[in-house]
Amino acid sequence: MKVLVLTGPESSGKSWLSSEIFANYGGILVNEYVRHFIESEARETRYDDISSIAHGQLTWEDEARAKQPSLLILDTHLLSNILWSRTLFGACPEWIEQALLARHYDLHLLLNPEHVAWHDDGQRCQPQLAERQAFFQASREWLDQHRQPYQVLQGDWKQRKEAAFEAVTRLLDA
Repeated sequence: MKVLVLTGPESSGKSWLSSEIFANYGGILVNEYVRHFIESEARETRYDDISSIAHGQLTWEDEARAKQPSLLILDTHLLSNILWSRTLFGACPEWIEQALLARHYDLHLLLNPEHVAWHDDGQRCQPQLAERQAFFQASREWLDQHRQPYQVLQGDWKQRKEAAFEAVTRLLDA
């Protein structure tokens, strides 16, 4: 089983691209739990929610891992929970990073926010490119610090999709 993670700032194409990868390569696609949480709770997220959101994401991921698909595609993982918690609340429960580091991921596709428009979907809160660039940089620094395999995707939508497909093909052929 190869585990692929799409990561990076909001509105950079993670959900779209993960769906495109799933449509082309199959496997199992795990969506972003926090979207489900926000829709079901219908209120502002609080710091006390961060652990519940992380547990929900892990549960969805674990259910998919148990099925042992040849390709597991994660629209996000706990790195987004960590960075959003720190961005919004200035802290993050320690166990979340430990849980993330205890798992194996074969490749992260880190999406650069430049050259794609920000779209307000009612849940997003970083309309300024500088905010999304800071999130991208924090993601990259974390991946580098923890020696996680990643490839940066940038450019327009077509370029991102082509680069992602090339990366997934290499991953599956390895």
